[in-house]
Amino acid sequence: MVTDGQVSELRRLIAAGKSLAASARMALMDKKTARSYRDDPRLPSQRKSPRDYRTRVDPFADVWDDVEQLLRHEPDLKAITLFSDLQRQHPGKFDNSTRRTFERRVANWRAIHGPDKPVFFPQDHHPGRFAASDFTVCNELGVKIAGATFKHTLFHCVLTYSNIEAVSLCFSESFEALSEGIQNAFWQFGGVPAQHRTDSLSAAVRNHSDRTTLTMRYAALMDHYGCVAQKTNARCANENGDVESQNGHLKDRINQALLLRGSRDFTSRGTQKVSNTILGV
Repeated sequence: MVTDGQVSELRRLIAAGKSLAASARMALMDKKTARSYRDDPRLPSQRKSPRDYRTRVDPFADVWDDVEQLLRHEPDLKAITLFSDLQRQHPGKFDNSTRRTFERRVANWRAIHGPDKPVFFPQDHHPGRFAASDFTVCNELGVKIAGATFKHTLFHCVLTYSNIEAVSLCFSESFEALSEGIQNAFWQFGGVPAQHRTDSLSAAVRNHSDRTTLTMRYAALMDHYGCVAQKTNARCANENGDVESQNGHLKDRINQALLLRGSRDFTSRGTQKVSNTILGV
Protein backbone atom coordinates (compact mmCIF):
# COMPACT_ATOMS: atom_id res chain seq x y z
CA MET A 1 0.00 0.00 0.00
CA VAL A 2 1.35 3.40 -1.02
CA THR A 3 1.63 5.95 1.78
CA ASP A 4 1.30 9.73 1.78
CA GLY A 5 5.03 9.96 2.49
CA GLN A 6 5.95 7.93 -0.59
CA VAL A 7 3.79 10.12 -2.84
CA SER A 8 5.24 13.29 -1.34
CA GLU A 9 8.77 11.96 -1.99
CA LEU A 10 7.80 10.99 -5.57
CA ARG A 11 6.55 14.51 -6.30
CA ARG A 12 9.66 16.06 -4.76
CA LEU A 13 11.91 13.95 -6.98
CA ILE A 14 9.92 14.75 -10.11
CA ALA A 15 10.02 18.47 -9.24
CA ALA A 16 13.78 18.17 -8.85
CA GLY A 17 14.07 17.01 -12.48
CA LYS A 18 14.21 13.24 -12.02
CA SER A 19 12.46 11.06 -14.60
CA LEU A 20 9.21 9.31 -13.68
CA ALA A 21 10.89 5.89 -13.77
CA ALA A 22 13.79 6.99 -11.57
CA SER A 23 11.49 8.82 -9.17
CA ALA A 24 9.24 5.74 -8.90
CA ARG A 25 12.20 3.50 -8.06
CA MET A 26 13.50 5.90 -5.46
CA ALA A 27 10.05 6.26 -3.91
CA LEU A 28 9.68 2.45 -3.84
CA MET A 29 6.59 2.21 -6.04
CA ASP A 30 5.57 0.87 -9.43
CA LYS A 31 5.95 3.19 -12.45
CA LYS A 32 2.25 2.84 -13.32
CA THR A 33 1.29 3.78 -9.75
CA ALA A 34 3.72 6.68 -9.82
CA ARG A 35 2.13 8.01 -13.03
CA SER A 36 -1.31 7.84 -11.35
CA TYR A 37 -0.18 9.96 -8.39
CA ARG A 38 1.80 12.32 -10.64
CA ASP A 39 -1.40 13.19 -12.53
CA ASP A 40 -3.64 13.29 -9.44
CA PRO A 41 -3.01 16.06 -6.84
CA ARG A 42 -4.60 14.01 -4.05
CA LEU A 43 -2.62 11.98 -1.52
CA PRO A 44 -3.50 8.30 -0.87
CA SER A 45 -5.34 9.19 2.35
CA GLN A 46 -7.47 11.71 0.42
CA ARG A 47 -8.48 9.13 -2.15
CA LYS A 48 -10.12 6.86 0.39
CA SER A 49 -13.88 7.08 0.64
CA PRO A 50 -15.70 6.17 3.87
CA ARG A 51 -17.03 2.62 3.87
CA ASP A 52 -20.81 2.55 4.15
CA TYR A 53 -21.32 -1.14 3.53
CA ARG A 54 -21.04 -4.26 5.68
CA THR A 55 -18.09 -6.55 5.11
CA ARG A 56 -20.23 -9.57 5.96
CA VAL A 57 -23.86 -10.50 6.41
CA ASP A 58 -25.37 -9.47 9.75
CA PRO A 59 -25.93 -12.78 11.60
CA PHE A 60 -28.55 -11.22 13.88
CA ALA A 61 -30.68 -9.45 11.26
CA ASP A 62 -33.55 -11.94 11.56
CA VAL A 63 -33.79 -11.80 15.37
CA TRP A 64 -32.74 -8.26 16.22
CA ASP A 65 -36.29 -6.88 16.39
CA ASP A 66 -37.11 -9.44 19.09
CA VAL A 67 -33.87 -8.64 20.96
CA GLU A 68 -34.60 -4.92 20.81
CA GLN A 69 -38.11 -5.49 22.16
CA LEU A 70 -36.66 -7.42 25.12
CA LEU A 71 -34.14 -4.67 25.79
CA ARG A 72 -36.86 -2.03 25.82
CA HIS A 73 -39.03 -4.09 28.16
CA GLU A 74 -36.19 -5.23 30.47
CA PRO A 75 -33.22 -2.80 30.19
CA ASP A 76 -31.25 -4.73 32.84
CA LEU A 77 -30.93 -7.85 30.67
CA LYS A 78 -27.26 -8.60 29.98
CA ALA A 79 -25.94 -9.26 26.48
CA ILE A 80 -24.60 -12.69 27.49
CA THR A 81 -28.04 -13.65 28.82
CA LEU A 82 -29.72 -12.64 25.57
CA PHE A 83 -27.09 -14.42 23.48
CA SER A 84 -27.48 -17.64 25.47
CA ASP A 85 -31.26 -17.40 25.00
CA LEU A 86 -30.81 -16.98 21.23
CA GLN A 87 -28.63 -20.08 21.13
CA ARG A 88 -31.29 -21.99 23.05
CA GLN A 89 -34.11 -20.85 20.76
CA HIS A 90 -32.11 -21.36 17.54
CA PRO A 91 -29.84 -24.40 17.99
CA GLY A 92 -26.78 -24.30 15.76
CA LYS A 93 -27.55 -20.88 14.24
CA PHE A 94 -25.38 -18.66 16.43
CA ASP A 95 -21.84 -19.85 16.95
CA ASN A 96 -19.86 -18.70 19.99
CA SER A 97 -17.57 -16.78 17.62
CA THR A 98 -20.43 -14.28 17.04
CA ARG A 99 -20.89 -13.48 20.74
CA ARG A 100 -18.57 -10.46 20.72
CA THR A 101 -20.37 -9.06 17.68
CA PHE A 102 -23.68 -9.43 19.53
CA GLU A 103 -22.30 -7.80 22.68
CA ARG A 104 -21.01 -4.81 20.69
CA ARG A 105 -24.38 -4.43 18.99
CA VAL A 106 -26.21 -4.50 22.33
CA ALA A 107 -23.74 -1.94 23.73
CA ASN A 108 -24.34 0.34 20.74
CA TRP A 109 -28.10 0.01 21.19
CA ARG A 110 -27.85 0.94 24.88
CA ALA A 111 -25.71 3.98 24.05
CA ILE A 112 -28.27 5.29 21.55
CA HIS A 113 -31.63 4.03 22.79
CA GLY A 114 -31.02 2.86 26.37
CA PRO A 115 -31.97 4.69 29.57
CA ASP A 116 -30.02 7.79 30.50
CA LYS A 117 -27.08 7.28 32.82
CA PRO A 118 -26.27 9.60 35.71
CA VAL A 119 -23.40 11.99 35.10
CA PHE A 120 -20.75 12.21 37.80
CA PHE A 121 -18.43 15.18 38.16
CA PRO A 122 -15.14 14.93 40.07
CA GLN A 123 -15.03 16.93 43.29
CA ASP A 124 -12.07 18.81 44.69
CA HIS A 125 -11.76 18.35 48.45
CA HIS A 126 -9.83 20.67 50.73
CA PRO A 127 -8.73 20.11 54.35
CA GLY A 128 -11.38 20.94 56.93
CA ARG A 129 -13.74 22.52 54.44
CA PHE A 130 -16.44 19.92 53.93
CA ALA A 131 -18.26 17.33 56.06
CA ALA A 132 -20.97 14.92 54.95
CA SER A 133 -23.33 13.01 57.23
CA ASP A 134 -25.93 10.27 56.99
CA PHE A 135 -28.00 7.94 59.14
CA THR A 136 -27.45 4.23 58.59
CA VAL A 137 -29.61 1.48 60.10
CA CYS A 138 -27.58 -1.36 61.63
CA ASN A 139 -30.24 -3.93 62.52
CA GLU A 140 -28.76 -6.42 60.05
CA LEU A 141 -25.68 -6.74 62.26
CA GLY A 142 -27.76 -8.87 64.64
CA VAL A 143 -26.60 -7.25 67.89
CA LYS A 144 -28.53 -8.42 70.95
CA ILE A 145 -28.90 -7.08 74.49
CA ALA A 146 -29.64 -9.81 77.03
CA GLY A 147 -30.93 -12.01 74.22
CA ALA A 148 -33.24 -9.40 72.69
CA THR A 149 -32.58 -7.88 69.26
CA PHE A 150 -31.00 -4.44 69.61
CA LYS A 151 -32.51 -2.25 66.88
CA HIS A 152 -30.39 0.82 66.40
CA THR A 153 -29.15 3.42 63.95
CA LEU A 154 -25.83 5.22 63.63
CA PHE A 155 -25.30 8.88 62.76
CA HIS A 156 -22.18 8.89 60.62
CA CYS A 157 -20.25 12.06 59.76
CA VAL A 158 -17.13 12.16 57.56
CA LEU A 159 -14.61 14.86 56.70
CA THR A 160 -14.40 14.29 52.96
CA TYR A 161 -10.74 15.32 52.54
CA SER A 162 -9.19 13.15 55.24
CA ASN A 163 -12.03 10.59 55.70
CA ILE A 164 -11.88 11.15 59.45
CA GLU A 165 -15.13 9.79 60.89
CA ALA A 166 -17.38 10.50 63.85
CA VAL A 167 -20.15 8.07 64.85
CA SER A 168 -23.06 8.47 67.28
CA LEU A 169 -25.59 5.87 68.41
CA CYS A 170 -29.26 6.80 67.95
CA PHE A 171 -32.64 5.18 67.36
CA SER A 172 -34.35 7.40 64.79
CA GLU A 173 -33.64 10.05 62.17
CA SER A 174 -35.08 12.79 64.36
CA PHE A 175 -33.82 16.35 64.63
CA GLU A 176 -32.60 15.59 68.15
CA ALA A 177 -30.46 12.72 66.85
CA LEU A 178 -29.23 14.90 63.97
CA SER A 179 -28.27 17.85 66.18
CA GLU A 180 -26.60 15.64 68.81
CA GLY A 181 -24.69 13.75 66.10
CA ILE A 182 -23.46 16.97 64.50
CA GLN A 183 -22.43 18.40 67.87
CA ASN A 184 -20.51 15.23 68.77
CA ALA A 185 -18.87 15.10 65.33
CA PHE A 186 -17.68 18.71 65.42
CA TRP A 187 -16.36 18.14 68.94
CA GLN A 188 -14.41 15.06 67.82
CA PHE A 189 -13.11 16.87 64.72
CA GLY A 190 -11.79 19.65 66.93
CA GLY A 191 -13.45 22.33 64.82
CA VAL A 192 -16.29 23.23 62.51
CA PRO A 193 -16.06 22.61 58.74
CA ALA A 194 -17.07 25.39 56.37
CA GLN A 195 -19.87 23.29 54.87
CA HIS A 196 -22.02 20.37 55.99
CA ARG A 197 -24.16 18.21 53.72
CA THR A 198 -26.97 15.78 54.51
CA ASP A 199 -29.46 13.98 52.33
CA SER A 200 -33.06 15.26 52.17
CA LEU A 201 -33.93 14.37 55.78
CA SER A 202 -37.32 15.54 56.99
CA ALA A 203 -35.51 16.66 60.15
CA ALA A 204 -33.44 19.08 58.09
CA VAL A 205 -35.40 19.85 54.92
CA ARG A 206 -39.01 20.80 54.16
CA ASN A 207 -39.43 18.34 51.31
CA HIS A 208 -43.15 18.93 50.84
CA SER A 209 -43.16 22.70 50.64
CA ASP A 210 -43.63 24.55 47.36
CA ARG A 211 -40.03 25.67 47.63
CA THR A 212 -37.69 23.18 49.26
CA THR A 213 -35.99 24.90 52.21
CA LEU A 214 -34.24 23.98 55.43
CA THR A 215 -36.33 23.56 58.55
CA MET A 216 -36.10 26.46 61.00
CA ARG A 217 -34.38 24.37 63.67
CA TYR A 218 -31.76 22.93 61.32
CA ALA A 219 -31.10 26.34 59.76
CA ALA A 220 -30.66 27.80 63.26
CA LEU A 221 -28.29 24.97 64.20
CA MET A 222 -26.09 25.57 61.17
CA ASP A 223 -26.18 29.32 61.77
CA HIS A 224 -25.09 28.72 65.38
CA TYR A 225 -22.00 26.88 64.17
CA GLY A 226 -21.35 29.29 61.31
CA CYS A 227 -21.54 26.36 58.91
CA VAL A 228 -23.11 26.49 55.44
CA ALA A 229 -25.79 23.78 55.08
CA GLN A 230 -26.17 21.74 51.92
CA LYS A 231 -28.57 18.95 50.97
CA THR A 232 -28.74 16.37 48.23
CA ASN A 233 -31.60 16.01 45.78
CA ALA A 234 -34.27 13.50 46.70
CA ARG A 235 -33.45 9.88 45.76
CA CYS A 236 -29.91 10.84 44.69
CA ALA A 237 -27.74 9.00 47.22
CA ASN A 238 -24.71 9.31 44.94
CA GLU A 239 -24.62 13.06 45.68
CA ASN A 240 -23.66 12.19 49.26
CA GLY A 241 -21.36 9.40 48.12
CA ASP A 242 -18.47 10.28 50.45
CA VAL A 243 -20.37 9.19 53.53
CA GLU A 244 -22.63 6.65 51.76
CA SER A 245 -19.60 4.61 50.74
CA GLN A 246 -18.11 4.88 54.21
CA ASN A 247 -21.33 3.50 55.75
CA GLY A 248 -20.58 0.09 54.27
CA HIS A 249 -16.98 0.16 55.49
CA LEU A 250 -18.13 1.15 58.98
CA LYS A 251 -20.62 -1.72 59.19
CA ASP A 252 -17.99 -4.13 57.89
CA ARG A 253 -15.55 -3.08 60.62
CA ILE A 254 -18.23 -3.53 63.28
CA ASN A 255 -19.18 -6.93 61.86
CA GLN A 256 -15.54 -8.00 61.89
CA ALA A 257 -15.25 -6.93 65.55
CA LEU A 258 -18.35 -8.96 66.39
CA LEU A 259 -16.97 -12.01 64.59
CA LEU A 260 -13.68 -11.65 66.46
CA ARG A 261 -15.59 -11.33 69.75
CA GLY A 262 -17.38 -14.60 69.03
CA SER A 263 -20.80 -13.37 70.14
CA ARG A 264 -23.27 -10.66 69.21
CA ASP A 265 -25.06 -10.78 72.56
CA PHE A 266 -24.25 -8.24 75.31
CA THR A 267 -25.49 -8.14 78.90
CA SER A 268 -26.59 -4.50 78.82
CA ARG A 269 -26.42 -1.35 76.72
CA GLY A 270 -24.35 0.44 79.33
CA THR A 271 -21.31 -1.79 79.09
CA GLN A 272 -18.23 -0.23 77.55
CA LYS A 273 -17.75 -3.20 75.22
CA VAL A 274 -21.09 -2.82 73.47
CA SER A 275 -20.56 0.92 73.03
CA ASN A 276 -17.08 0.43 71.62
CA THR A 277 -18.17 -2.35 69.28
CA ILE A 278 -21.29 -0.64 67.96
CA LEU A 279 -19.55 2.70 67.48
CA GLY A 280 -16.59 1.05 65.82
CA VAL A 281 -14.04 2.42 68.29
